[in-house]
Amino acid sequence: MTVVIRNEAKEVLLEEPFPFASDRMASKVIIEGTSQLERDFGSYRIHELCFDGIQMAICNAEVRENLSITTDEIDRHVTMMFMQRGDVSTSIEGLTRQYRFSSLQHNLLFTPESMESANVKKQEGIRFYGLSLTPERFLELAENNGGVLGRLADKVAGNRKAILVEKANPPITPRMSAVLAEISQCGFSGGLKKLFLQSKLMELLALQCEQSESVFLNGNVVSRPVKISTREVDQLHHARELLLQDLGNPPTLSQLARSTGLNEFKLKSGFKTVFDSTVFGYLNDYRLNMAKELILTGDKPLSQIAYDAGYSSPQHFSTAFRKKFGVSPVQIRKK
Repeated sequence: MTVVIRNEAKEVLLEEPFPFASDRMASKVIIEGTSQLERDFGSYRIHELCFDGIQMAICNAEVRENLSITTDEIDRHVTMMFMQRGDVSTSIEGLTRQYRFSSLQHNLLFTPESMESANVKKQEGIRFYGLSLTPERFLELAENNGGVLGRLADKVAGNRKAILVEKANPPITPRMSAVLAEISQCGFSGGLKKLFLQSKLMELLALQCEQSESVFLNGNVVSRPVKISTREVDQLHHARELLLQDLGNPPTLSQLARSTGLNEFKLKSGFKTVFDSTVFGYLNDYRLNMAKELILTGDKPLSQIAYDAGYSSPQHFSTAFRKKFGVSPVQIRKK
């Protein structure tokens, strides 16, 4: 498997074998490793765990210019993608359109084809989780489950493309964020670590299917959500991008509406439908989840994290953090 990275002029900046061999997924014990790269065009750090037909990859990256990345000869996997921070557009052979993953979005994808590409804009602080299963392992977990999982399993078993949600990537829920944090902070070792990580993967899969099933069921009740066109979905994604551009000075609802071409009613009702949150509820969750991740994964002063998350004072930040997570930023850092 080869990874090729090109710039906007289509010049090859890097061409090398993929850092992790897929045959590690067959291991009965956990194989764990970290790969790092530092170049002028960007950097990444990928931590990978493989066992029993499962691969978990946690990636942090910084991109210093617009890039395209292609990978060929990919083994068939069912992939659960959780984009915690960042904006990446992926094209997977066999799927009919690009899938754009923005901050706090997820989806599940499978295709029998063997080529994948991604367009990544210049940006800092990319962080995503990629949890992959071999088709055989996925079918073992999905056996006799019915519902959304059963429908996905039927497609995987028939070697046909399978997507959890096709129209727009669903939002990562607070519980999903908590499970992802538990994976990255796992303190077990040996067999207990394998058991713990497998249970967390299964919980994420259940949460994905539960969320998808809820949307499906709501679509059949009398009180249907406001119908949203493909164009309006794009406008709402643009509104979300504008909302998160400057966390310390976010636009007002009227400014967002004018900038995206939506009226305020469509903006508020559409945002709730697409992102399962109010506009400023989403902003608040994004700020605090980002701050929690910075506390857990770095050593920045809490006052700087409060500023980065858009809070006017450390005291205001601490109050909001405690209200959401039940503990203070200081207590999280001590743990």
